[in-house]
Amino acid sequence: MHKNFKNIDRVVFGRGCFNQMGDIIAPVREENDGFFVFVVDSYFRGKELVDRIPTQAGDIIEFINVVPEEPTTDQVDELRDYVLEKHGMPAGIAGIGGGAIMDIAKATALMFKNEGSSQLYQGLNLIKKPGIYHIGVPTISGTGAECSMTAVLTGPVKKLGLKCDWTVFNQVILDPELTTSVPKNQWFYTGMDTYIHDIEAESGIFYNAFSKAYGDQSLQLCREVFAGENAGQNPENDDKLMIASLFGGLSLTYSEVGACHALSYGLSKILGMKHGFANCIAFNHLEEFYGDAVAEFRSMVERHEIDLPQNLSAEWSEETIHQMAEIAYNLPHMWIHALGHDWENKLTLDGIKAMYRRL
Repeated sequence: MHKNFKNIDRVVFGRGCFNQMGDIIAPVREENDGFFVFVVDSYFRGKELVDRIPTQAGDIIEFINVVPEEPTTDQVDELRDYVLEKHGMPAGIAGIGGGAIMDIAKATALMFKNEGSSQLYQGLNLIKKPGIYHIGVPTISGTGAECSMTAVLTGPVKKLGLKCDWTVFNQVILDPELTTSVPKNQWFYTGMDTYIHDIEAESGIFYNAFSKAYGDQSLQLCREVFAGENAGQNPENDDKLMIASLFGGLSLTYSEVGACHALSYGLSKILGMKHGFANCIAFNHLEEFYGDAVAEFRSMVERHEIDLPQNLSAEWSEETIHQMAEIAYNLPHMWIHALGHDWENKLTLDGIKAMYRRL
């Protein structure tokens, strides 16, 4: 069966478009109890951006620190329960930050209307009811969370997303001015998440013309940003990388991610690595899946003088490697894309352990 893809309802792009947020959400304020929840990366606490958030009486700004770990089911459940108990049902929720913050906003929007813990809904189409209005404002480019139908959460047992049509944002605000203060290493690791999305989408059995159209354009933009004559952090490239992130996310949505993301999930769940960084650690050693793209990736690492750690596995116990391998192995949709529907005949748990030992 072909995917019946749900895209973002509305998108605004351009420098300074964050200033339109108040007008955009004004009609939504008539819903439910009329207030908004703004989930903001704690990096921005006390900074000028917070003063620009179009709050009104009764609104809530919740600063969330997601360093060093990924967002968790507990964070989502606790935020939902606190808001409902103290304030009522919001008209909408906004996520202002990186992929983790946007995923928290998407997941919490769903959980306002679905009972129990978000742990119950980690998987495909397990959500029973549509959530409240939700809006995404990326302040770093690369995650693809702004267009993804998945809100990735780490729970007590697994790292897996709440994935359904209702997860997708109702509105996205793409303002490249918001990304100017990103530190270089973080800019690179998160930007490489987009590059890896593009390469993984084209490197498996679910690749198709729809995915190619978005992925080719995203790859071209990534190469201009990270390997072109004017490569680096500058206003022109900030614009390009923000669109590359959007298109890369759309490319993988109609295709799939593969071996790199499977390994990175293990690194994030067991070691607490940030997603973009974990992808870079894994991708650097996966030539058998991604061929010349790994060499291209390494050249970009060198050009931008990124200190990508090596020989990390020397400090990992066999138990740690086993735990990570079990997480990676139990992501069959990724391995099907990478190796085919008979992937279990081609890959064993020991084979995944061997991949981790290279890192």
